[in-house]
Amino acid sequence: MKTLIISFGLSMVVTLVMAQEPEILAEGKVTDSRTNKGIKANVKYSSIPTGSIFGRFNDSTFSFPIFGTAKYQITAEATGYNPRTVIVDPKDIDANRKVLRDISLTPTGQTMRLTHLIFAQGKSTIDPKSFGELDEVAQMMKENTKIVIQLEGHTDNQGSSKANLALSEERVEAVKKYLVNKGIAKDRVKTKAFGGSQPLSNEMTQEARALNRRVEMRILKD
Repeated sequence: MKTLIISFGLSMVVTLVMAQEPEILAEGKVTDSRTNKGIKANVKYSSIPTGSIFGRFNDSTFSFPIFGTAKYQITAEATGYNPRTVIVDPKDIDANRKVLRDISLTPTGQTMRLTHLIFAQGKSTIDPKSFGELDEVAQMMKENTKIVIQLEGHTDNQGSSKANLALSEERVEAVKKYLVNKGIAKDRVKTKAFGGSQPLSNEMTQEARALNRRVEMRILKD
């Protein structure tokens, strides 16, 4: 806070002036999920929930100021890729007063792993830490109203194959329920369970088992 003193002859006015906070910048790049190389994309952003602040870019990078405490949604679209929406929060500001958020796009027809989706061990209960990523999926579907997705559930191949199939089905149904509760129509979210039949790794290590336990998203219609 600064003090501004203005003098008019024998009169004096003392005004307290609030120092303006430096602006916060949201910055990031759009990349191919396979190669990690930059992709020129149509990027649009808007404040949540009103959308009163908005803008767009046509590039592989983006940067825009964040005002106040509002969250912003950023949607990236490129030919040959599935669209994706992410949410940035000014609470995630770094030491340089920036919120960094890259957007990785998956080629059309390929599945995208929900990398931050966590379940309670052996159960279909979604960990609250996963809500942010699922909220981004819901927001992407609201932005692209014709999109239909398929959630594909996988487990590791330890134990009963019947139990693993049931668990993978319960987990994708739990994710579907979450998205429906966020306003997505049921018929836009398909589910498919694979149990442990499609491992990404056949190694018998804890890391490999964790890699095989996953939910992937496939866009069936856009």
